[in-house]
Amino acid sequence: MLFAIFKQFFLLGCMSFGGPAAHLGYFKNHFVDNLKWLNNQRYAQLISLSQALPGPGSSQVGFAIGVERHGLLGGIAAFIGFTLPSLLIMLLLALSAHQFDSIYFAVVTGLKLFAVVIVADATLSMAKSFCTSWLLKAIALASTLLLLLQPNLFSQIAVLVIAATIGAIWPLLKLPKNADIPSVKTSQINWLALGLFTLLLIVSFMPLNDKAELFAPFYQAGAMVFGGGHVVLPILQAGITDLSTEQFLSAYASAQAVPGPMFTIATYLGTQFSGVNPITGALLATLLIFLPGLLLMFALQKSWLQLAQRPRFASSIAALNAAVVGFLAAALYSPIWTSAVHNMWHIALVLAAFVWLRIAKPPIWWLLIGFILVGLGQQYLPL
Repeated sequence: MLFAIFKQFFLLGCMSFGGPAAHLGYFKNHFVDNLKWLNNQRYAQLISLSQALPGPGSSQVGFAIGVERHGLLGGIAAFIGFTLPSLLIMLLLALSAHQFDSIYFAVVTGLKLFAVVIVADATLSMAKSFCTSWLLKAIALASTLLLLLQPNLFSQIAVLVIAATIGAIWPLLKLPKNADIPSVKTSQINWLALGLFTLLLIVSFMPLNDKAELFAPFYQAGAMVFGGGHVVLPILQAGITDLSTEQFLSAYASAQAVPGPMFTIATYLGTQFSGVNPITGALLATLLIFLPGLLLMFALQKSWLQLAQRPRFASSIAALNAAVVGFLAAALYSPIWTSAVHNMWHIALVLAAFVWLRIAKPPIWWLLIGFILVGLGQQYLPL
């Protein structure tokens, strides 16, 4: 049974291009429509929970499907199967990049422009989805301004805490009125998983040795990323000071180009620390960034229906989603735009690609290859 779960998710992990939304489509077609491992209603519930929790949405849903099928071991088999192809490709890219220095830096130039287009598109899409009222728009704008003025991890944490508090106090969503809202039974929450999530988060902010402090930001990022994989870039960059902007943007663009979850950006970054074995660093960073979301999914999987019907809880989640739009908007300007766009040609190219992406919706591979060619071309025809 476990091998069958691993096999099904591994095959999907090898072909799941297109980001979390596409992954969820693949999952529905394969596990709901074809294999019938769960029904449409339960699948929709799992998606709803993944959207409300921090972490990698599609990976959390895949993990939850494995748990539904064969308990915790089934969830682990599903997670490993879906993540392994992306992890191996990202590890290969990270380890081989510097063997071709001149080509590598030319490609990075193109990848940074590619990142501008992709993050701009993600910011606009998330703003349309999450900022549906004047108060939610105000939260997103305030989040953007604060993070532009104070771009650090503690500002990000403060923004999340303030947004969640506003949502709990001021109802931001109109939920269906039900006379009887089921109460959350203690037995439905896995307190061990929830406690482990909380303990590790507290430990990650405590004074640690040098090596542990390098990797603590990966767990912190996994515990704070609401709204999808794009938001992981600004959160990781705020927490990790040992890596350059080029390393972050190369990792981000590589994650866009490979199948599977975008959170394997951590695999690439984990290989980049000096004094750390690259393979060990990659595996540790990958585990830490995925772990918070999986722990929360396991903790709340059985109690989600009751929690989602509580207006204050749902309102806090809406405010958090609006706040992370600000995270992405601030990151779009700095470091992404400021490090990639240096002249009018760059501006024209980015704007043209953005409009093309929004109107024609070409495969992401087309844009990726195009910007790599632009980067290589600049060696001979500087823009």
